[in-house]
Amino acid sequence: MSGWRAQAARTTAHLAAAGFAGPHDLAIVTGTGLGAVVDLIEDGEALPYAGIPGFPTPSVTGHGGRLHRGRIAGRAVLVLEGRAHAYEHGDAAAMRLPLAALQGLGAQRLLLTNACGSLLPEVGPGRLVAISDHINLSGLNPLIGEADEARFVPMNDAYDPGLRAGLAAAAEASGIVLAEGIYAWFSGPSFETPAEVRMAGRLGADLVGMSTVPEVILARFLGLPVAAISVVTNWAAGIAGGAPHHAETKAAARAAADDLAHLIGAFAAGLTQDSQP
Repeated sequence: MSGWRAQAARTTAHLAAAGFAGPHDLAIVTGTGLGAVVDLIEDGEALPYAGIPGFPTPSVTGHGGRLHRGRIAGRAVLVLEGRAHAYEHGDAAAMRLPLAALQGLGAQRLLLTNACGSLLPEVGPGRLVAISDHINLSGLNPLIGEADEARFVPMNDAYDPGLRAGLAAAAEASGIVLAEGIYAWFSGPSFETPAEVRMAGRLGADLVGMSTVPEVILARFLGLPVAAISVVTNWAAGIAGGAPHHAETKAAARAAADDLAHLIGAFAAGLTQDSQP
């Protein structure tokens, strides 16, 4: 067993002994300023990442750094309140062990959330966007160094069509306008330049951000169906006068938290309990 797999097994055993064993209908990862999602959890308990063997400790404000378990809309859930980013550690696989632990604890599917910049004039700050595909502009990949042929992960329909349909249905039921778009991953931590944003747009991107893509790749490597919701917190640099900064990102994320919470609650309610989609 490789080093990270052995550590993931130890971490999973530790969490199972602490009462976090599944199955769980849904696992969720919250993005910058989006930790209010945990307010949806009923009958919950939480552990700080610092107390979980092998878990990274987020260094970015707006990432609470706790693993929660409980129920949302009657469905068993695990919630990672905050993530580690490649730009914090120089490691695109910084979330490999936490995601492997979610799988080991019986998570059936994964929902990622993030804060992003928009290139779309009709989709401004405060809007929610379901990611339909991505463009990796970082030059990084979390599977670099994997030693067997499992590393050759197909990425067609990486953002699970069934889960995306569930998000669309949940948005309609909740009266929330949910866009769809393609997300371009830049490594960060500096924001993109206007020239980089123009390039991304010409390549087909609708959104830009500094996370999520490595987690999607890892989820597919681990066999987890995955979907992702972006909260637009700013115009991308050079779009509609956009000049993004982190304080703006956190403030706009908090303002959109209610819509995100309603959407996730309706999405969870629509899941088939304890089964694959």
